[in-house]
Amino acid sequence: MRRIVIAFGALLALASPVAAAPVLLISIDGLRPSDVIDAPQRGLQVPHLRRFLSDGSYATSVRGVLPTVTYPSHTTLITGASPARHGVFSNTTFDPMQVNFGGWYWFASDIRVPTLWQAAAVGGLSVGNVHWPVSVGAKGITWNLPQIWRSGHADDAKLLSALATPGLIPELEAVTGETYAQGIDETIEGDENRGRFAVALIARHKPRFATVYLTGLDHQQHADGPGTPAAHAVLERIDAIVGALIVAERKAFPGAVIVVVSDHGFAPIAHETNLFRAFIDAGLITLDPAGKVKAWEAMPWPSGGSAAVVLARPDDAALLIRVSSVLGQLKAEPANGIAGIAGKSEITQMRGNSAASLFVDFQPGYSAGGFADADGGLDAPSHNKGTHGYFPASDAMQSTFMMIGPKIPRGHSLGPIDMRSIAPTLAAIMHVRLSGAELPALIY
Repeated sequence: MRRIVIAFGALLALASPVAAAPVLLISIDGLRPSDVIDAPQRGLQVPHLRRFLSDGSYATSVRGVLPTVTYPSHTTLITGASPARHGVFSNTTFDPMQVNFGGWYWFASDIRVPTLWQAAAVGGLSVGNVHWPVSVGAKGITWNLPQIWRSGHADDAKLLSALATPGLIPELEAVTGETYAQGIDETIEGDENRGRFAVALIARHKPRFATVYLTGLDHQQHADGPGTPAAHAVLERIDAIVGALIVAERKAFPGAVIVVVSDHGFAPIAHETNLFRAFIDAGLITLDPAGKVKAWEAMPWPSGGSAAVVLARPDDAALLIRVSSVLGQLKAEPANGIAGIAGKSEITQMRGNSAASLFVDFQPGYSAGGFADADGGLDAPSHNKGTHGYFPASDAMQSTFMMIGPKIPRGHSLGPIDMRSIAPTLAAIMHVRLSGAELPALIY
């Protein structure tokens, strides 16, 4: 309720009946607000991002959704709804029999509420997209380069070409003189390639609403941890991409509003706790002689710093007690790094995965292991040095929101905000109607 009051207060203080403006929405995966706000103290050279603090309005922190991972968060950013309502519950889809080859929520048909892309199109605006999560087949996008991959094989390029707006990839490849990056490519070089394609898309087609997603910072922070020299070097290169996008958008629309967001923060890790191993040992998951899932009664659904737990029979009280007992025993052992276990009512209160009966939150330094690593035991060193996915109240999981434009107040701090207020704010700027958003706009 306090956050709703803050949102209404900002709206009343800053709203003005100005003409609709084009919007460019740039997402930098894993960007912590302090990496921009405290950039000088951290030795970071990010002049284009720092401009948003002096020339625009910004949040000191953004409280995200459960879980604080990329796909649910980006769906909230484009809808204003929480996962319980928009239906994208994790990065990967629920796959208890482990047959989907690690498939993600790539397809916009999984989104249960209207998106900003649709709202803009209904409002008569042209829409462009470069690599935004959950955008395959998205309604309302005029020029779409969606995010999808399977194996990293060359056939992935054919898949993407088949799912993108017909003719758009070869058109932009001819303009840039480059081959469009594979979807599985999360490096800074992949970002720089997609940044050039986004610049070309804006210059040639001038979408009134455009979304651009950059993933290299997240990739580097997983590999090396947040705040490391390698992560800082990547962020400085992303800053240059943002600068090029600003120039392109300002050339297309001098009066555009440009917005930078992120989906979550980041935290260092050293340990993994494998709930699959615990459930196998407890007889909740049965494997065949080849080590594949034969049957299951309860299944973890990992998301980095947390893990949902889905029951095969959600209404089976005895099964819930049994699973709760297994998790309780794990939590009682400090070496397992479990900070808390949320039940159904708490999950509902946090507007998280409605399919989950329980949700495990790990302590700082710990994350959830995957099914493929169950043979390695309950506890193991982490594969990565950084992660996210913890419950949204965590200070380390707070994300970023900044915006600049002719009618945006300069040097204005919005304080802490809720991620669900961002999409309705952009809808108000574009003068389009976004139904399904759970909070009102902040400013327009």
